[in-house]
Amino acid sequence: MRSLKIAIQQEDFSLEQECRELRAEHKDIGALVTFTGLVREMETSEDKNKLSSLFLEHYPGMTEKRLEDIAQEADQRWSLLDICIIHRIGALKPADQIVLVAVSSMHRQDAFNACAFIMDFLKTSAPFWKKTSTADSQYWVEARESDAKAVEDWAETSDKR
Repeated sequence: MRSLKIAIQQEDFSLEQECRELRAEHKDIGALVTFTGLVREMETSEDKNKLSSLFLEHYPGMTEKRLEDIAQEADQRWSLLDICIIHRIGALKPADQIVLVAVSSMHRQDAFNACAFIMDFLKTSAPFWKKTSTADSQYWVEARESDAKAVEDWAETSDKR
């Protein structure tokens, strides 16, 4: 891996700018795969009100180290050129961008696999906490079984998805 960018920040990010930076001066990139996560306006499991805001906290230092470890593991599994992981913290509203994972590689399948892998592990093992607010309540979001299952599936495969 040539470069790794990890940022935990309150401010929004520009998908276009981040992709432009990954492509700058590199003629060997064959694929650039991105995932942008957004805050959904949804009915919550706790009540039937729409989400009004999401508040994200993290463990400074530990979060960045865990994201670096995840990126390094992805780089060991696939042939990657660059990785960018940006995760926002603080108060977010529905439709706000919350996370960006961008992976460049010479070949598309490596970039697709690594992007999915990074996102799956970020969801399950990076120390972020989410508090959901609706008109009537606030509560911390629990981990989802589907996210844990995705990580288990990676353990069963070496580089195929």
